[in-house]
Amino acid sequence: MIRNSCLVFLAAAAVAGSHAQPFPVSITVDAENSLGEYRQIWRFFGADEPNYAYMKDGKKLLSQLGELQAKNVYFRTHNLMTSGDGSPALKWGSTNMYTEDEEGNPIYDWTLVDLIFDTYLENGVRPYVQLGFMPEALSSKPHPYKHEWRPGFRYEKVYTGWAYPPEDYEKWGELCYQWAKHCLERYGKEEVESWYWQTWNEANIGYWQGTLEEFLKLHDYAIDGVQRAIPGARVGGPDVAGSGGDFTRGFIEHCLRGKNYATGHTGTQLDFVSFHAKGHPRYQEDHIRMGISNQLKAIDNGFGIVASFPELKETPIIIGESDPEGCAACQGDMFSYRNGTVYSSYTAASFARKHDLADRHGVTFDGALSWAFTFEDQAYFAGFRQLASNGVAMPVLNVFRMMSKMGGDRIQTDSTAAIELQEMIDVGVRDQPDVAAFATLEDNRVAVMVWHYHDDDLPGEDAAVSLSLRNLPSNRSNAKLTHYRIDEYHSNAYDLWLRMGKPVAPNEEAYAELQAASELAILENSPSSVEISAGQAKLDFALPRQGVSLLLLEL
Repeated sequence: MIRNSCLVFLAAAAVAGSHAQPFPVSITVDAENSLGEYRQIWRFFGADEPNYAYMKDGKKLLSQLGELQAKNVYFRTHNLMTSGDGSPALKWGSTNMYTEDEEGNPIYDWTLVDLIFDTYLENGVRPYVQLGFMPEALSSKPHPYKHEWRPGFRYEKVYTGWAYPPEDYEKWGELCYQWAKHCLERYGKEEVESWYWQTWNEANIGYWQGTLEEFLKLHDYAIDGVQRAIPGARVGGPDVAGSGGDFTRGFIEHCLRGKNYATGHTGTQLDFVSFHAKGHPRYQEDHIRMGISNQLKAIDNGFGIVASFPELKETPIIIGESDPEGCAACQGDMFSYRNGTVYSSYTAASFARKHDLADRHGVTFDGALSWAFTFEDQAYFAGFRQLASNGVAMPVLNVFRMMSKMGGDRIQTDSTAAIELQEMIDVGVRDQPDVAAFATLEDNRVAVMVWHYHDDDLPGEDAAVSLSLRNLPSNRSNAKLTHYRIDEYHSNAYDLWLRMGKPVAPNEEAYAELQAASELAILENSPSSVEISAGQAKLDFALPRQGVSLLLLEL
């Protein structure tokens, strides 16, 4: 019955939309014009709640992330050192790795943190280790400790005893040493040296209830502890909110030229630099308006800060949280973009511009971490910023699946409907939509991702895309084509759930349909091969508003 009603709905929608006049877009891809190596910046994810990792939906999603590129996907999470019994909650988690006896002697317990890391590694995902937050027994102001925040409350309520400096920096440094030493013994030198290790989260705002100098001291003791255990560990930071401005500059100056609080030597090793970048969506009148310009401005500023230090020209940059806004666990009208194709088309458009910004500043850009995972035992499509809901992947995950199929070198693309980078930084996508492309060439495979994005979540005409590929091998007469698509009816379990009537508890048959709809789908009726003549090929297709296509051509 559900299947039949969906078919009726699809037919009606197709008839209703057939009268809209598409607008023409010409896109060219030049296979001979290399822009350098394609850096797979998409392969980083994270969440506030570490304990979800080993729960049923968390395990399932981790396995899907690991499938994207085994042992090259990284996961960052808060609360790995937080005290508690391991019970998850929104914006909360704990491992209870550190307590003290009555005499103040340390008691280490790695049980829960081992379970978290074991689950990552069993699913092909590696840790991006955050050294935080402060265990209750070490906090200089421990009470209250566990926060009582919930969606709708003031965000500042999350900043409780875990956010304070340690009572004893020597004990803090020893805890970091013992944990790193345990990881070395459990997982081996080669494995732990492949991880990223950084201290705390967004210490330039309320997550750190101390001064910059106290954070630098915290960082030095933490990194010294890690390096005493694992001399080859990859260490960095500071994972600040936004570009960090003077805070980031002060941190870099300290790492390059300052006196190390833990060792007394000059400088603190800096193998990567990390900052955060968020958008700024708002609900206005009757729809959501995204704020892509805010996110791109933060990245532009952050890259500019790193580029101002010549010593860091080859130092990798990680945007340690890179998202349309700043609170994955929040809910409400301004977050209504999350379940559907606004989020997926935003992700395609914004990730492409991150590459462009790295080129503009001449920096070494290694990754952009999407702060999105899943929220266990919540309602279906409850409005959180996540990659899957109740074990059902959301459209945005399929953008990462698309990007994982790209490789080799980036190659030049041009579009008559692309919004210029500076205009997107200055004002966003507020007039005409952004219909543009990103392409790679690896051996004999060309991959072209095309998106149709607008900041405003409103209906709009299809783009009639005419895609021209130039300078293909002249000895080839055709190419095998696979055309993947994300839109209302492809790679989109959320819209199917809406058409089902938004069931609170889908039965097994409906769940299986949702699961099938959540997979990356091939566009029906697209050609299976493309003719190549004199090194050129041409493809024409309609791309609806908020749609994303990936065209793979095997030459």
